[in-house]
Amino acid sequence: MLRRNLYDTETHREILARIAKLGPDTRPSWGVMTPGQMCAHCAEVLEVSEGKALVGTPWFVRAFRGLIKRLVLSDRPYPRGSRTHPQYVAPAGVEFEPQRDRLVVAVNAMFVAGREGAGRSVHPLFGRMSAEEKGWAAYKHLDHHLRQFGV
Repeated sequence: MLRRNLYDTETHREILARIAKLGPDTRPSWGVMTPGQMCAHCAEVLEVSEGKALVGTPWFVRAFRGLIKRLVLSDRPYPRGSRTHPQYVAPAGVEFEPQRDRLVVAVNAMFVAGREGAGRSVHPLFGRMSAEEKGWAAYKHLDHHLRQFGV
């Protein structure tokens, strides 16, 4: 599998173009999230990777953080319907446009920080990550959910 990286200009542009194709009525191919919930979920994941606190981590997640990190960084796609951290679950009824805008801001903030800024924050669950790990993890997660919505 080609390891795309959100720090690469071409990949950054592609992700933004795919996000722009989303609409409030875009239907998922699997799962139950709305487009607004998916954008909120993805934005939250990126914000945490950039230094936002992660609260309420269940004990079993902390116990298996090494395994979870290996799965996140592996070349294997995420399984459909994977469980997520409670903080990453977006509430029902979130509005699409503000959450899409929030996601675009989060994607751009990570890109602007660049590879040089990747080490400034330590992931609260996975610890220090290299720029290649962080950029790949961000791309892989976004790609998973954008595919979920057919964009």
